[in-house]
Amino acid sequence: MRGPRYCFALFFILNCYSTTSHYPTANLSTTWTNTESFCHAVLFTDGSRVRPNLIRGSSGPSFACGFYFNGNCTFYLFSVFIVQTNSTSAIDVQRFTGFPQVVWSTNREHPVSYGAVLNLTATGELVLQDVDGSIVWSTNTTGKSVAGLNLTNDGNLVLFDVNSSAVWQSFDYPTSCLVLGQRLFQGQ
Repeated sequence: MRGPRYCFALFFILNCYSTTSHYPTANLSTTWTNTESFCHAVLFTDGSRVRPNLIRGSSGPSFACGFYFNGNCTFYLFSVFIVQTNSTSAIDVQRFTGFPQVVWSTNREHPVSYGAVLNLTATGELVLQDVDGSIVWSTNTTGKSVAGLNLTNDGNLVLFDVNSSAVWQSFDYPTSCLVLGQRLFQGQ
């Protein structure tokens, strides 16, 4: 994984592009399963693979979130990452000679297996379960009036309520990179 210096350069480039979206939001009761049948699964030249749930942007560097792995395809992270997209918001490996840049992930210490499930529950919680059914990560937002999930133009994964206010957001839980517009507070 590249250092913060590379992340900053990529985010600067991303903010120079006007982005529209093909599918940047999800409704409650949506489930994604990490399998080969997952739509838009992409293998990169460095051996990494992404299976995006949401993509924000088209025709250029874009943020996406979904399952990511680099290496032997045994363990996966649920992450927000940067990829190159074409005019239909599909990931474009031919124009993108690099590899996906992970900017945030939920489960670095507990990667999941093939067949893991990410579920945006009817009660408004985003839950990552491994193939054996064990809960690896959760937003703990049940009962907080969550209406859906959004991936913003600046790479912030947000659970929002009926007023479009953030109930939970990935920017509040920074990992290895900060993006433009993200704030780092004491203790993070």
